[in-house]
Amino acid sequence: MTRGRLVWVRRLSFAAVLVVAAFTPGGPVPGGFAAQCQTIRCQSAGTVRWIRSLPGSWVVQNGMTGTVPAQGQAYAALGSGVAAVGLGMTVSAYAVSGGQPLWTAGLTGFQPGAAIISVRVWPGVVTVGVALPAVAGTGSRAGPVRDEVVLRAATGRLLRVYPAAQFGGAVTASAARTVIVGQRSVTSYANRTGKVVWSRATGPVPQPWQVDGNHLYMAVAAGGQLGATVAALHRIDLNTGAEREVRPRGQAFTGTLSLAFSGAVLFADASAVRAYSETTGRLLWHFPGALPDAVDAVAGHLYLLSGNTLIEVDPGTGHTLAHVAGAAAASSSGLYAVRGGDVLGIDHGALGKAWGYDVAAQQVLWTSRALPWPHYFVDLSGIGGSAPPGQDAVLLAICGQVGIQPAGSTSTPCTKPELAVLNR
Repeated sequence: MTRGRLVWVRRLSFAAVLVVAAFTPGGPVPGGFAAQCQTIRCQSAGTVRWIRSLPGSWVVQNGMTGTVPAQGQAYAALGSGVAAVGLGMTVSAYAVSGGQPLWTAGLTGFQPGAAIISVRVWPGVVTVGVALPAVAGTGSRAGPVRDEVVLRAATGRLLRVYPAAQFGGAVTASAARTVIVGQRSVTSYANRTGKVVWSRATGPVPQPWQVDGNHLYMAVAAGGQLGATVAALHRIDLNTGAEREVRPRGQAFTGTLSLAFSGAVLFADASAVRAYSETTGRLLWHFPGALPDAVDAVAGHLYLLSGNTLIEVDPGTGHTLAHVAGAAAASSSGLYAVRGGDVLGIDHGALGKAWGYDVAAQQVLWTSRALPWPHYFVDLSGIGGSAPPGQDAVLLAICGQVGIQPAGSTSTPCTKPELAVLNR
């Protein structure tokens, strides 16, 4: 499966578990709990900060899809005071605090068929991944399969365009520099001049990678082939480019590189998830029959999915801290992020709303006002999206007014597409 499909599988599986926990008979339902909650946290979390109109043509669909563009996909992210949305070849930015429109930038100079596939917000800049079309008549691509566009966050002015790998692009950025995962290297560029600050070769074929803090971990596959056994990891300092190789105690890491968090790199296969030390390659722990699912950057906890059970563990030891189990799933709801032990869930459809679920206490903590046909954003690479780990806000597309569904169509026009930001 592709990297993007794995992200969606994990998120959809995660949703099934928490839906059951939140709506099991005898437990508190979101609306009932919200009416009883009087604490400051409950009054602030879930509050809608602002709602603004979205440009373009959008439709509403049932289930987890919600409010989406009539053509193509939309990508969004927030951070450093800016919320940015990319659709087609246009990026729009808003102030996170009050929703004031900041700028709209059309990306020009690309061949027909190019499209935005990623948006990320960094201190001082917004980076936009653009998928490039195949060369007409050849069935192949000339040069990179993706470019990474760097825009100034305050104005939307174009700073640079850098070549990147399909599931690479910007992994850290600032007004001064941008670090790009490319087809055969990881490279730091100076945004003012476009010159290379440092570059580290990663092999002839793009490999899986993960970022934890200030370091990037790139798989070193046997024979340089994608999907081959991972014999080692490149550990690259994103500031200096300093690199060293991390090898396991055995011949190779077991499984596929899936996550890096709090000093541990996680490899997963059909039998178990295994955590290795980011610095020594020593096996720290293994958990049979589980997959890595999410991280809580605020609390420093890791979440695994085993069957229909969500398990909170210590990333250094693998010790179980809490778990939520369910016996069935409801396809009308979803979940996609954890912050401070508070899991963010979404009810879908015309009566959609967001809610927070405390894994340790196993109860719903807060709910938002109605957010009709909510849609959350996630990049193909699995980074960016609606709820960045360090932000106390959530970004959603919703539909304020629905049009008339054309005969024979599976989707309904949204005559009032909107972007909503709510407290988390």
